[in-house]
Amino acid sequence: MDSLTQIVLGAACGQIVLGKKIGNKALLFGAIGGTIPDLDVFIGRFLYNNEIQAMAFHRGFMHSILFAVVGAFFFGWITFKAYNSGKRKATTTQKDWIWLFFWAIFTHPILDCFTPYGTQLFAPFSDYRVAFNNISVADPLYTLPFLICIIVTLFFKRKNPKKIKWTKAGIYISSFYLLFTIGNKLYVDTVFKKSFKKAGISMDRFSAQPTILNNILWYAVAETETQYHLTFYSLLDQKPLSEKIISVDKNHALIDMSDENLQTLTWFSNGYYNLSKRTETGTYKYVDLRYPMINPEDENSSVFNFTISKKNNEWDILPFQGKAPTKKDLAVFVARILGI
Repeated sequence: MDSLTQIVLGAACGQIVLGKKIGNKALLFGAIGGTIPDLDVFIGRFLYNNEIQAMAFHRGFMHSILFAVVGAFFFGWITFKAYNSGKRKATTTQKDWIWLFFWAIFTHPILDCFTPYGTQLFAPFSDYRVAFNNISVADPLYTLPFLICIIVTLFFKRKNPKKIKWTKAGIYISSFYLLFTIGNKLYVDTVFKKSFKKAGISMDRFSAQPTILNNILWYAVAETETQYHLTFYSLLDQKPLSEKIISVDKNHALIDMSDENLQTLTWFSNGYYNLSKRTETGTYKYVDLRYPMINPEDENSSVFNFTISKKNNEWDILPFQGKAPTKKDLAVFVARILGI
């Protein structure tokens, strides 16, 4: 999920593990631990000159169970050595720090698994991307109540039992909301299946996920032999069906997708993508159709698209050339959330 959410979750882990011993500093160290896996965004750009490979590196090994274990011992050992001196000597143990970093790092990819992006939880043994698709990568209803509870804990002394109670309250509220989104996911999956069937679309597979910043408006993409079919459904819709379906051609034959970098891009999109030619010679628009359009009525309003081009005999992503969503796009998006 987004960085703020992971910071809050990491801080809660720090408080649970070491709060009674080091007070609010546990929140800080937990927040640092919860941020560590997302440093792969910067490390990937350092390791790879190719944007496709750098993008694929995100949510890879540094989001795996193995990294959580190895990282816990590494960061726990370093932090203990730095912390265990002067007046702080013997106030904590190395085991305390290992557990703090384990839970802060481990819960990060576990939470990411519920989002649509995909998380390589079993790397390096498998490149399978776990994605339950039940919550957006940024959802205020998950984050804000949790954040408020963590902020409240700052005003209690470290041994005050209310400090732990408020931390646990944040964990319970956010976890309950996560379960709520799973229920929504199970329901909307049945709605989309019925909608595609009623529309006469004999799909090979489909994928559904909530739209950004909410869990009310959902989006689905269904795949047939030559096309993808895109549709939205709001939990506030009066009818239990999605009636407007947009069909787009795959156009996979526009370029040879057997190239290694293009294969990586296909893997990243889980095969849900379509191609079209750009005006500039040798450039193509690659749209990752797992992600919804901002304007549910305009298939060209997808913000998760790339311009790809072959330079120096290597396919790569060019700097983003898309346009920001218009006021009309946002108005249509909000109206569709409300079931209009």
